[in-house]
Amino acid sequence: MNNKSLIRFYGTSTAISLILIGLVGWKIGTSALILTLVLAALEITFSFDNAVINAKILKNMSTGWQQAFIWVGIPIAVFGVRVFLPLLIVSMIAGSSVVEITNMALNDPEQYAHLLDEAHYMISSFGGIFLLMLALDFFFENKKVRWLKGIESIMMKAGTMESLTVMIALLVLPFAASLVDPSHRIDVFTAGIVGMFVYLAIRAMNIVLARSGVNKTLTKGAKATFKAGLIGFIYLQVVDASFSLDSVIGAFAITKEILIIAVGLGIGAIYVRSMTIHMLRSNTLDNYRYMEHGAHYAIGLLAVIMILSLKYEIPEYITGLSGVVVITASIIHSVQEKRLKPISK
Repeated sequence: MNNKSLIRFYGTSTAISLILIGLVGWKIGTSALILTLVLAALEITFSFDNAVINAKILKNMSTGWQQAFIWVGIPIAVFGVRVFLPLLIVSMIAGSSVVEITNMALNDPEQYAHLLDEAHYMISSFGGIFLLMLALDFFFENKKVRWLKGIESIMMKAGTMESLTVMIALLVLPFAASLVDPSHRIDVFTAGIVGMFVYLAIRAMNIVLARSGVNKTLTKGAKATFKAGLIGFIYLQVVDASFSLDSVIGAFAITKEILIIAVGLGIGAIYVRSMTIHMLRSNTLDNYRYMEHGAHYAIGLLAVIMILSLKYEIPEYITGLSGVVVITASIIHSVQEKRLKPISK
């Protein structure tokens, strides 16, 4: 990604954010402006580990797909995931059209918040299982670099067992269902199975494309590269949705105004993309060797929090700050070790 693209991206992001903030302050007032900024900070805090995972995936994608992540991914992240997807989920639960639910969100935000809170069971189950499998697969792989060597050595040895991630997810799902009332257990099971299926489907497609890319002609190789990029792009959007839907629910604890939520979380999403691009551009993951490990520990923590939240009230600051604390610790340890010895390539 060249400097001109980066300057254009940062300039566009800043301009859009300032316009949105200005419109909120002008139309609704100073108090709404403050809430917007709080929600933007909430989204950035919740999605910090998401930015690290995005940078890891984008590093292996072509320039074209990196550009798509910016210019196509931002509208999807802002309007698709943080505005339209919650409306769609609520419409499915309520058995009403998206238009009716949109009207409810604008004119009866209390009722919309109540219905979205009912969707919490499905969102937490889907996100919890999906993110749990993502974290486990990372630590079950055999890697030279280890941060918490004792824990990760044990997990890598355990990872030699076939389909261990799936077995753990299948054990966690009944536990998750036991945390809720019987009337919601089918929702938890269904959403968890869907989360498991989506993760396995994307992983399987990646494996098939990786194998099919061997000994291909240039033309077929280009097609395989496009397909791999498309799957990676889809994977990024699913991961983003798994992170963001929980913050959408958390946003209603701050305000019930759907427009303020959309603008605040949208601005946060734009700057999460900015963090991702900065990490990619500055080779952050190479310079801080344990940062990727910290992000996956944070994802594992978030998965546990999402599952436990099916029964227990967990403060938003714990959900948001837990990931930041773990990743910060991994960065500090990376810096300390880099001073002692150079990073081996």
